[in-house]
Amino acid sequence: MIRKLFCSKFCLIFLVVLVGLGFLAYKSFKTLSIEKIFQSTFVQDQVKKQVGDENKDLIQLAPRLLGFSKPMTYLFIFENNTELRPSGGFIGVYAIVKIDKGSVNIVKLDGTENLDRYTPEDFKIVPPDPLSKHLGVDRWYFRDANWSPDFSESAKQMLTLYKGENGVEANNIDAVIAVTPVVLERLLEKIGPVSVDGVEFTAKIVTEKLEYEVEYEFANKGIDKKNRKDIVGDLMSVVMNKVKTDFIFDLNGYLKMFNEIAEQRHVMVYSLEPDLEKIIKEKGWSGEVKSVAGDYLLWVDANLAALKTDYSINRELKYSVKKDETGKLVATAEMLYNHTGIFDWRTTRYRTYTRIFVPVGSELISADGVMKWDRTKEKGEVDKGEELGKQWFGAFIAIEPGQTKSLKFTYYLPESVIKDNVYTLFVQKQLGTLNNKLTLDQNFGKNIVSAKPAEADGEWGDQTYRYVGDLQLDRQFEVMF
Repeated sequence: MIRKLFCSKFCLIFLVVLVGLGFLAYKSFKTLSIEKIFQSTFVQDQVKKQVGDENKDLIQLAPRLLGFSKPMTYLFIFENNTELRPSGGFIGVYAIVKIDKGSVNIVKLDGTENLDRYTPEDFKIVPPDPLSKHLGVDRWYFRDANWSPDFSESAKQMLTLYKGENGVEANNIDAVIAVTPVVLERLLEKIGPVSVDGVEFTAKIVTEKLEYEVEYEFANKGIDKKNRKDIVGDLMSVVMNKVKTDFIFDLNGYLKMFNEIAEQRHVMVYSLEPDLEKIIKEKGWSGEVKSVAGDYLLWVDANLAALKTDYSINRELKYSVKKDETGKLVATAEMLYNHTGIFDWRTTRYRTYTRIFVPVGSELISADGVMKWDRTKEKGEVDKGEELGKQWFGAFIAIEPGQTKSLKFTYYLPESVIKDNVYTLFVQKQLGTLNNKLTLDQNFGKNIVSAKPAEADGEWGDQTYRYVGDLQLDRQFEVMF
């Protein structure tokens, strides 16, 4: 069941790699090693024709990734972004996958609750304060490991907690790979609806329907609780059977889909081997918090005990910059949360601990909308710290179904965000989020000469830069005075 799910996720992630192996080519060069085959002119030419020069490095890595140089052990993480966490989503299921000369072996696949349940009593790492405060936990569990918005840092913490909880093969893991449900949804967009045991799954409702089947409907069908997730494996088996017959005729289409999913931060990879990690970063798959010059903004939400409510939250991030009477740059970052859900099996009041990451040297002026707890009017505190080369401010807010509320941070920016009459801004999306709306309204007290992206017609020729778009991807801006 879930074992099939993770094997299928693995097959998607290395789709191009698997195709690149080409057993016909292998037979043609059977006296050579796999590494030599991939270095041959014939194979390189075929790779170039099929996937282009920009993807040749991935194909060249195929023998290594598939365990031809040495057996590879992967920790796979399924992050459910309908329960958002800083680096993607709640970790509900994990798997240990070994690959030796192309042969895949699922060593272990389980729910994280089963691993956490048997945590040794003497293994007790203190969790981040918001986790202990809002979840009532006295230690840092594997399921909550992805607290950092930087996936590589979260992956390191996953490995630490996995080893401390006596996870199998903990000392042999070569890489950590995380995916969100968007991967499955995009597959169904390509191959169309599929049916399993009379239940139809479409791209639009597959995540919700699967959640309902494994949480509630299994009992109505008389399925034993321990077998309630069999439908997940059955679904993935059907999906992958269709994919196997489809991708042969649409390799470039699947490659394009994978690159889009990775660019939108629904696949994240961390390797313990420095040279592989370097390529992962170059490909943009690392989920790292970017180090940039100029202004920077990353808004990070952590769903804390709010079920799968993120699917019903519409977000709009509003960011403004202006000069005060003393000439200092004042920034205001505000998130509007529109809760479109109701109280039901999947949705409740939304409870999030929010952090914003901004340039080092930023100084908090005020925060509005901060709550001490849900269902209270008592104002909460704002936490502060430095992490990942950024200053961060953190606070808690809760939104009832049907409500729209905002959380706002106002702070001074360091003067270094403007250099030689050029202001640059990098707005990074949180891993696992969808296309949240993004609005900029920035007045620098000087006439703007040019801007990238350009403003809409009719907005040019003044001192204010305006932008309305989304955060489906990271966004970069440049304003010249």
